[in-house]
Amino acid sequence: MSLRPLPLIATLSLTLLAGLCAPAAQAESKRDQAAVAVLQQRMNAAEKRYRDAMLAVDEEAAANATKAALAEMKGVVDACAKQRGCSVETMLATYERLLLATPQFDDLVAEDGNADPIDESDLDDVDVPDSASAASLLSEEGQRFVKMVQFNPAVQAGIRRWLTDMRPSLMDSYENYRYMQHLMSPAFKQHGLPEALLFGIMAKESNGKVHAGSRAGAVGPLQFMPATGRRFGLGNDGSGFDTRYDPRASADAAAQYLTERMAQLNNSIELSLAGYNGGEGRALRVFRETGGRSFWDVDVYNQFPAETKDYVPMVIAAAWLFLHPKDYGIRWPRVSARPATVTLSQPASLYQLTICLGNWGSRDGYLRALRNLNPRWEPGQILPAGTALNATTRISWLYRFNCTRGKRLELAQQLMTSDVRSALVRVGDPMPTAVPPPPAAPARAVTKQKTYKVQRGDTLGGIARKLRCDIGDLAKANRLKKPKYAIKPGQTLKLDGCG
Repeated sequence: MSLRPLPLIATLSLTLLAGLCAPAAQAESKRDQAAVAVLQQRMNAAEKRYRDAMLAVDEEAAANATKAALAEMKGVVDACAKQRGCSVETMLATYERLLLATPQFDDLVAEDGNADPIDESDLDDVDVPDSASAASLLSEEGQRFVKMVQFNPAVQAGIRRWLTDMRPSLMDSYENYRYMQHLMSPAFKQHGLPEALLFGIMAKESNGKVHAGSRAGAVGPLQFMPATGRRFGLGNDGSGFDTRYDPRASADAAAQYLTERMAQLNNSIELSLAGYNGGEGRALRVFRETGGRSFWDVDVYNQFPAETKDYVPMVIAAAWLFLHPKDYGIRWPRVSARPATVTLSQPASLYQLTICLGNWGSRDGYLRALRNLNPRWEPGQILPAGTALNATTRISWLYRFNCTRGKRLELAQQLMTSDVRSALVRVGDPMPTAVPPPPAAPARAVTKQKTYKVQRGDTLGGIARKLRCDIGDLAKANRLKKPKYAIKPGQTLKLDGCG
């Protein structure tokens, strides 16, 4: 079949239509290009405001300005997605690059100081087990702990204590735990143990202070004795550091220990806790002698010491509150705990870092967090430049902002080098100090009497030392009285007793 040419009228019509559409399409393209250019200008301006904010004098102003700049960038990205001809990938690249370099500014500017038991926004980009999230803790699997323990008056009494005179300790325990959660909770998940149990033990043992120690010799966040620690791989790591202080290693050892106890004691959390505190041998003996009865059976309960009778319900009570904070009116401290690393740009100690970091976003500052995350370093030890410290995104941002330059750094360095002894002064002329006698000089003729005219700035002690006089004879010869031995410029002194 052959193709026939279009009629002349049709050809003319198409040509005319094409001529009419081309200017319209071209005009529309120019409008799109102009709109894209405006969006790009907004993105560039927002990026500049972000970078300028990082040079601000005040960290609060910097946090607010940076957050506003990021919000503007997000708005540009959203607008770009709706604008023909705009490359979202290009716009998004700037936003994502700066966002990844920014700490949790939602936390930095928060003023309520409160959060739910686990603040999900803090965990979005963190490699934390599912069991660490609030949703999972309150799920059916998380409720296993509730079904595994007896909620009785002893536990209720423990809850009462945690919520009254021990509430500050409970809050401190939670805050300290949040910084270490990503290090400690995986071991309990791996062994099928409730995370709430880990929190309860840590709260009762150490309040989450990695360097806690007892008179009996137990140390670390979960308080391992030396012998028990060695059974589960804890102790000197060859560098002189005791890994009982290490949050990750101690949590793994505790999970292994509790798994052993529960296998021996018919999965009884109460008896396993009694073994953790009062000795595994005692717990196993009582379990066997009583035919595996509950810890709360009077014949079982009374075979444990008073400390253990208190320990078991207090651990369960803390774990219960960890799972059910809202039921008891608890608002946990808001903690920005996303892990990060700080590489020192210059030598510093943890003490110096604590001073220059300030306490933005934390009531008590960051010494405890730095010590818990870096247990092998003493707080006053000067660490060389290049040392990598475990920290959080907020600490990392505050370090770059306050500890690498500026007045806060200078003040911190000044405070760390201050010495109490340099504040001590002497009033009046110092008393002569005992010094070795000078070597014997050749005998020479001694003049019966000499005089000295006092110069500005002279003191009697200084004249005595310079002319090798006995200060007592010199004072007596010139009728000068103790203790000031007052003299004045132009005064002539008799040099009795001088060498």
